[in-house]
Amino acid sequence: MYEKFDPINSAKLVHHYITNMCDPAYDNLPYWLLLPNKKPAEAAHCRVDDAELVGSWYEGLTSAMCMLGTTDGDDVKQSLRRHLMKSWGKHGLRFCEKYPWTHTVHASFHEMGYILPAMNLITEEYPDDEEAEKRTSELVRGMRSLVIERKVCTFWSGDYDEDEPIYEFPNDVYLKDGGFDLTRHTGRGEQAIRNAVSLQGLVRRYELKGDEVALDLARGLANYVLDTSKYFNYKMEFFGHVHSAMWFACGIVKLGRLTDEKRYIEKGKAIYDYVRSLSSDFGWVPEYAQWHPVDEEHCETCCIRDMIVCSDELIKCGYKEYWNDMNLFARNQLIENQVRYSGYVECDNSRPDSDGITYHDIDKRMIGGFTGGSEPNSISLTRFRSIAGCCVGTAPVALKTVWDDAITDDDGILTVNIPCDKETDEIKMESFIPNEGRIRLTAKKSCAAGFRIYDWMLDYTAYLNGKEINKTSAQLNKDDVLELKFDISTVEKKETVRGIDFTVCWRGCDVVDLTPKGAHVRLYQRDLSKPKYYPTPDDVDYTGAANYGPTQQKK
Repeated sequence: MYEKFDPINSAKLVHHYITNMCDPAYDNLPYWLLLPNKKPAEAAHCRVDDAELVGSWYEGLTSAMCMLGTTDGDDVKQSLRRHLMKSWGKHGLRFCEKYPWTHTVHASFHEMGYILPAMNLITEEYPDDEEAEKRTSELVRGMRSLVIERKVCTFWSGDYDEDEPIYEFPNDVYLKDGGFDLTRHTGRGEQAIRNAVSLQGLVRRYELKGDEVALDLARGLANYVLDTSKYFNYKMEFFGHVHSAMWFACGIVKLGRLTDEKRYIEKGKAIYDYVRSLSSDFGWVPEYAQWHPVDEEHCETCCIRDMIVCSDELIKCGYKEYWNDMNLFARNQLIENQVRYSGYVECDNSRPDSDGITYHDIDKRMIGGFTGGSEPNSISLTRFRSIAGCCVGTAPVALKTVWDDAITDDDGILTVNIPCDKETDEIKMESFIPNEGRIRLTAKKSCAAGFRIYDWMLDYTAYLNGKEINKTSAQLNKDDVLELKFDISTVEKKETVRGIDFTVCWRGCDVVDLTPKGAHVRLYQRDLSKPKYYPTPDDVDYTGAANYGPTQQKK
């Protein structure tokens, strides 16, 4: 027996994390920084909690609650909503509250990429919230007012008017007291791409509200990044932060789809294909491209989210081949990147929470979090981002995307795209993968239903009420049963990931084992007939460096 893909359980776990890893002393303010490898373990507040996480966790918690069909957690959700409605300032930007850990109060345009989608969601969920609509509109218009508009290209051979909008921000930091100070920067580099991650939120704003200013700003930022900035080469390859580049790709594909401009779709597809060439077949996506040696790379769950969301956009544009990536990435590395065991964590519940640090029950509260730095075969506990607050907010968005896409209406046929256990008003789906090569649909009412066929479905045959049929779809009456059966023998494949040669054991679309095994929290221990290996507190070293950046920490 093997573990099955269970997106609902994953949603329950991340719901648990978000609703427990927050601080009631500050109206459920999230904790970004979690140090499960410190002795005793702790979570600590930092500026990002209010500047970014109140947005991403609002979106993530809403996604999990929608999947689960529950109102449990709404108290935390409303706290996040209250946080989002504070700290607005000049030019419509959202800054952050002045907490003891805040340091200089500023806004960054990268963080607006988290705030704008959350505000879009609030205006969608609560259409009578005039304050939210006002803030969202002002944020879009404020960002538009701050860009440099490149109107004329002054080249050695003459002056040439630009035919399309080209917008760039002068800096990646905007001080609440002082505005743009060009002696300051975030130090992240790559300002062109990091300042443009709000593109997806801008396009969504246009989709929801018909906001032409949002569309104009989206076009101008897209044109700058794709051309003038020279961030991408002619093949749309790049050097740098994968999450930002793929988040941008999600936005330009959506921009192209909504405006019927194929050039944007093609550029976004090329970015996706480049990152896919750096990733594993089972969904391990590097955090950086060509930034440091491949054997130092780790997978940030945010990057898996981007690949899944972008594949969804590409599918909507007609590229059906990306269904396979969505399926494999979701049921393998995305799920494995979630923390489900914490026996290695040392807690000290006698210590009172103080100065923005919490100690109590960290081992219990951390269950359901997502890692910001996995290797293909393990979650390394020597990295301070073994769990990352940003990934906790983005992963549920990926889960909900997959859940919503598991069964779709394809020209009047309810089509199974992502095998799992799910019920809709019309149909009940049961997946027996990876234990059996079998998917069963039971009609709850009259409908047409069928299956998407993948290359890993070997020697497949469809059955209607136990009788073989020569198609993979059928018209069903209430209580009819449509089944797809196929060979699901274990197949070993060789794949080089992160500079390491792995043997990947596949059963259909699921990885059930991976060798060599990893250190600390081993991944892909899915064979239930074998005892699981878990680390103990003695296996875990705390190296400090809570504020190290990813390029400063090798392991």
